[in-house]
Amino acid sequence: MRVIGIVAEFNPFHNGHEYLIQKAREAVGDDRAIVMICMSGPFCQRGEPSILPKHTRAKQALYCGSDVVVELPFTFAMAPSNRFAQGAIDLFVKSSVVSDIAFGIEFEDSSLITKLSEINFDDIDSYKALLKENLSSGMSFPSARANAIYSICSSHEADIDISQEDLSNLPNTLRSPNSILALDYLIAIRRANLKVNVHMIPRASSEHNYSASTIRHMYFKNRESSTFISSTANSLIDTMPAKSLACMLSGLSCKEYSLLNMDAYIEDFLAYLDRNCSSQEDEASLISYMGDGLDGFLTNSLSKLNSNECTFDSISSKLQTKHFTMPRIFRAISSAILNQKTSFVKGNETVPYIRVLGFNKEGRYCLKIMSKCAKVPIISNCSDYLEYSSNPSLQAVFRQDLQANNYHAKLLGMKRNYEWELPPIYIK
Repeated sequence: MRVIGIVAEFNPFHNGHEYLIQKAREAVGDDRAIVMICMSGPFCQRGEPSILPKHTRAKQALYCGSDVVVELPFTFAMAPSNRFAQGAIDLFVKSSVVSDIAFGIEFEDSSLITKLSEINFDDIDSYKALLKENLSSGMSFPSARANAIYSICSSHEADIDISQEDLSNLPNTLRSPNSILALDYLIAIRRANLKVNVHMIPRASSEHNYSASTIRHMYFKNRESSTFISSTANSLIDTMPAKSLACMLSGLSCKEYSLLNMDAYIEDFLAYLDRNCSSQEDEASLISYMGDGLDGFLTNSLSKLNSNECTFDSISSKLQTKHFTMPRIFRAISSAILNQKTSFVKGNETVPYIRVLGFNKEGRYCLKIMSKCAKVPIISNCSDYLEYSSNPSLQAVFRQDLQANNYHAKLLGMKRNYEWELPPIYIK
C-alpha cells in the first residue's frame, strides 16, 4: 500500500491543491495510491483563524482527490514553519503507514533546497552567532535566518557543494515562504530518520495559480452584498474545483456557518489587553510568540488607533514592522485569546494522537491498517480522548484543540461544542 502524506491548510481548497494531489500521484506512479492529508484545524500557520470550519475543508479535500484527512493539533498548526513542519512529519511518522511525502515548491529545480536541508546549521557556531546578531539588529526571525544561511553558504563555511548559480539564486529562494517550508519539511524528515520517498512538486502555471490569500480576499470582498452567495460563486468559479466551491457555498446558504467575523477576533484581543493592563501581573509576557517586547509594542500601537481603525483589515496593514511580521503578530494574538503559553509550547514537542476528520472507502482501509500499527492513539470522535486520562500530554493538547475550535465556532456563528456531535465525514 502506497500512502502519500501531504501537509496542507486548504484555506480554502483551490485549484492549486487539486493540482498538487494529481501530480503527487503521478510522481508516485500509482493512481491508486492513498492520499493522506495532514490539515491544520481552526487556525492556520500564519496565526489567523481559517475562513471555513475544519470539517468543511476536510470535505472539500475528500471530494477533490484525497482519501483520508487528519488534523494537525492547534499547537503545531499555528506555529512558525519549523514547528509546523516538525509536527506534521511527526504525525506521519506515528501513523506508521506513510510511504511517500509530497509538497509544493516555488521553483522547478529542487536541488538547492535539498542541499540546504542536509546541513546542520544549528551545529555551526558562526551561524548561531549571525542569527543572534541579526535578531538583535531588529530583523524578523525568517529574515534573520535567511540572512545567516546565505552568509554561511557564501563564505563556504558550510560543507555544501553549491555552485555560483545556486548562490546567486539563494536570496530569492530563502525569501519564498513555500521554499522555507519545504526546507523545514526536509529537515524534519532527516531529523526523524523517516525512510520515505520525497516528491517536490513545482507550482502550477498561472492559470491554476490563484493563491489562497487572493481567494480569501475575493471571498470577503462582497460580504456586504445582498447577493453574496451568487457574487462569490461568480468570482471564485475559476479559482476552485466545482465540488470545493459547492461545499463552501452550500454551508453558507444552509446557514451551517456564517462569514468569519474577523473584527470580533480583534475585539477579543483588545479586551484581553485591557484585562492584562489592569492586572497587577503581566500575563502577556507568558503567552507564546509574545516575547521580544511584542506585548508592549501591540499595547502601544493599538492604543494609538481610533475605534474605526481597530479592525482586522486595518491592523493587518498597519502593524507589521521589520522585526514583527504579521504571522508572528497573529500567532501571538491567537495565543493570547486562547491562553496558549510559551511553557505549553515548549512542553509539547511531539504529536500525542491522530485526530481523524474524514475519509472515503480507500481511506477507511488505510485507517484500518493504522489502527493496528500507529504509535499513538487514533481519535475519531471527541469523546474518544476521555479514554486516555492517564496520558497528560494527549489530554492537554486535545483540550487546547477543543478550546481553539470552540472559539473558531463563535467567529463563524456556530454552536459551541458542535464537533462533539459530528463524527468523521465519510464520502462513499
